[in-house]
Amino acid sequence: MAEPLVLGIETSCDETGVALVRGLDLLVDSVASSVDEHARFGGIIPEIASRAHLEAMVPTIERALATADVSLGAVDAIAVTAGPGLVGPLTVGAAAAKALALALDKPLYGVNHVIGHAVVDELVDGAFPERVMALVVSGGHSSLLMIDDTVNVTELGSTLDDAAGEAFDKVGRLLGLPYPGGPHIDRLARDGNPTAIRFPRGLTAPKDQAAHAADFSFSGLKTAVARWVEARQDAGEELPLNDVAASFAEAVADVLTAKTIAAAKKHGVATLVIGGGFSANSQLRDMAAKRCAEAGITLRIPPIRYCTDNGAMIAALGSAVVRRGLPPSSLDLPVDSSMPLTQVLV
Repeated sequence: MAEPLVLGIETSCDETGVALVRGLDLLVDSVASSVDEHARFGGIIPEIASRAHLEAMVPTIERALATADVSLGAVDAIAVTAGPGLVGPLTVGAAAAKALALALDKPLYGVNHVIGHAVVDELVDGAFPERVMALVVSGGHSSLLMIDDTVNVTELGSTLDDAAGEAFDKVGRLLGLPYPGGPHIDRLARDGNPTAIRFPRGLTAPKDQAAHAADFSFSGLKTAVARWVEARQDAGEELPLNDVAASFAEAVADVLTAKTIAAAKKHGVATLVIGGGFSANSQLRDMAAKRCAEAGITLRIPPIRYCTDNGAMIAALGSAVVRRGLPPSSLDLPVDSSMPLTQVLV
């Protein structure tokens, strides 16, 4: 008997993502992004994102169905991002998913966006082992999760201020780089010296370990970069962009990987999954690969196309929920901009 066909809808921020997943097989992943419409503002404008989702929703669903060569009637379940995210965009996706579920008389599942960033790797590298450690890093989240049986989540740590991706965007703006800053800093860093400047590593001092061993903080690092840049500018010196980018990126990757490996060892977890938009960062990928190899930990990072927001991650988590027989959400499911990361399903 064929696995259920799950339609996933993602609208937590500025990407309208629609995907179809059967079991662990991805049939199609279709994305429409409005990122270019936000670039001139230096960040996401929720009202613009919401309008873009409204305009893109039906064409993106139709494109996904046509590409997979399946009819809407063949869908067995609808999964949609219920949170975390921006309320306006989340509401557009939830409204579309509710309409489809009602019209097709199919079960509806409101799932967690952040957990989807980790679970999407099942479509690439196969089913998770019984327990995995997940580091989800993006513009809004730097979260360390322990995941049992794919759908049971324990939050071990999170960011206390700026998330990694958010810090990259702010430093990018400081360096005069286009929005979003992450890809531009990553590009510059490849030609820089990561040891040229010793920037601080937040929450790594012995006094922080007891209370914040698995938490992250990048606000102080961002401030340190700003002060370093200002000092050079005030002295009339040329700014070594490549070295600043490389040293900053090294500091972020160092903290993320060191804390994550330590948590995996503490809890006896042998598999680490890294997901989220910031997992595309080359220094993070390289350092994680090196340190996991040294620690004997299996590293799983999805291809870059699955790191940013997409429908595949929501369909993958929806498929995992459906396969485990969890009860569907009600048609009046709410969206939650600050949905707890321990809550897989609404």
